[in-house]
Amino acid sequence: MLRTLLNTAATITAGSLFSAGVMTLGFYILPSSLLAAEPVQTHFRAETLEGLKIAYREAGDPTNPTVLLLHGFPTSSHMFRNLIPELAAEYHVIAPDYPGFGASEMPDAAEYDYSFAGTARLMTQLLDAKGVDDYAVYLMDYGAPVGYRMFAEDPERVTGFIIQNGNAYEEGLREFWDPMKAYWADPSVANGDALRAFLTLDATKWQFTHGTQNPDAISPDNFWHVQYLLDRPGNQEVQLEMFLDYGTNLAEYPKWQALFREHQPPALLMWGKNDVIFPEAGAHPYKDDLTDLEFHILDTGHFALEEYGTEIAAEMKDFLARIN
Repeated sequence: MLRTLLNTAATITAGSLFSAGVMTLGFYILPSSLLAAEPVQTHFRAETLEGLKIAYREAGDPTNPTVLLLHGFPTSSHMFRNLIPELAAEYHVIAPDYPGFGASEMPDAAEYDYSFAGTARLMTQLLDAKGVDDYAVYLMDYGAPVGYRMFAEDPERVTGFIIQNGNAYEEGLREFWDPMKAYWADPSVANGDALRAFLTLDATKWQFTHGTQNPDAISPDNFWHVQYLLDRPGNQEVQLEMFLDYGTNLAEYPKWQALFREHQPPALLMWGKNDVIFPEAGAHPYKDDLTDLEFHILDTGHFALEEYGTEIAAEMKDFLARIN
């Protein structure tokens, strides 16, 4: 009987299966409509700009609309590792590493001018090198002053903002920033050394887990990846240079706000409300300047993608489909 059954099964041809719209997988027969599409490959590339190797992740068809993902401190394009595949089927995605971050080159802080203006300039050069004319941009933490400086240089090039715990208003700089403000006022060795505590493993873990609903669900791979980069010889000096230069962004806030009002770029705001670094108070002023603003406050901390990645990706795809 078993031999008869096997012989009967063997007479079912591949052609009959495909004509029925199914494919075989072991002993299971699955409708071809249920098979997942092949994921889009993420590529790890680099461009030499102003003599520096700038690393970036890229995925998707370059003929599709471009989405630029700008990371925060102290991470890199690694923070977008799960978001990129969600977007790349429909969009051209570029996620760079700033100088001194991720896989980009890290010149000595004594020999290179680490600044937000310089970083913004390099990010624009990267887009130029890739032949990107216009783009939507995801702004997070350090990504906000980088992206807003790019916007200020050529507002018409930006098709929309996705704002995630990225500040453009003094309401968003509260007690957490007091040691930083002291360093801006007096960039002494003592005031700089007082900030080195932000560069430790404990501080890195805190940034990823504080304010989250389920800290145990935050992958520790984040901590090890980031801390390895922070612990490289000379990297603390790079970070102190960036801490000091962050103070230059405050003078730009009124300019950016005026440009928001003038150009009215569409925006999607997804903000972790439990973030101590960029608290919710920094989110609400955007409503005063941007009329086409989708506003969402999320019950999580600084790195909202870690807990709300699925929700953020879905909102982004809806938003991008609307503006493109």
